[in-house]
Amino acid sequence: MKIMNTWIQLTLGTVLAVVLLSFMVWFIRVRPRQPQLEAVWNSDCELITTADIDDTKITFRNVRDFFWRTTKDRDESWIDEVTVDTEEIKDIWFIVDHFHSLHGLAHTYLTFEFNDGTCLSFSFEARRRVKHRYHPWDGLWRNYELYLLVALESDMTGLRTNARGNKDYMFRGITPPEKDKHMLIRMAQKANQLSEKPEWYHSLLTTCNTSIVRMVNRVTPGRVPFLWRNFLPGYTPRAALKLGLIEDWGGLETTLEKARIDLIAQQWNGEGSYSEMLRRHLPSSTVEKEQ
Repeated sequence: MKIMNTWIQLTLGTVLAVVLLSFMVWFIRVRPRQPQLEAVWNSDCELITTADIDDTKITFRNVRDFFWRTTKDRDESWIDEVTVDTEEIKDIWFIVDHFHSLHGLAHTYLTFEFNDGTCLSFSFEARRRVKHRYHPWDGLWRNYELYLLVALESDMTGLRTNARGNKDYMFRGITPPEKDKHMLIRMAQKANQLSEKPEWYHSLLTTCNTSIVRMVNRVTPGRVPFLWRNFLPGYTPRAALKLGLIEDWGGLETTLEKARIDLIAQQWNGEGSYSEMLRRHLPSSTVEKEQ
């Protein structure tokens, strides 16, 4: 018994020492760090998107348009300006990108589809410096700035479906009247905000998915409640379906089956429209939009 008590005391003492050391490291070395706008960034996150809002028209500057053959073999291009009209939003799509064997680990982002065929994707990511690779552990310690990547869908989704070969799902979002316009405006405003005042990315608190949840709740307060699935994006489709955030295409399993796009996307050879090809295989809207 005495040996057991001694072992418990040593264990508790070790745990306490580790916790105290972690707090000391945080307050002395991590907390004082300030996010930066200027650094030598990786080329895929080198430029920051900004937006000009003029009534219903929004002009996004520095929109990424890479063509990915593999993750290392790509044609790099940034479009100076892309102008869209909030009155012409056709759909908002919610994409879940499973990049890891652990189901809960996934990347989520939004794509806005417009009546003229333009498809712009918005992804909250960790901005990486040259020669730095992303790791969730590093993201806990103020090593990455928060980055709002705005790219053409053929770039953003094509990277994941074709170059990386990930398992990806694309769900049509359900938005209350006018909220789709407000969501796009909020995205534009957030891009401008980050271009002037950078923020830290955090692997638990400020991620791809938690950032989307914050945006949705600012547009429609309380729309997405606090859920553990918010922190494990791979499980979000079940919650999104239950909350009426995405269209129901026949129950969860059938919706997942119909929403899977990677196998279809891998048939694309770079000719024709990537976005049109995807949508030919996705269900038509099951929800009549209110005007």
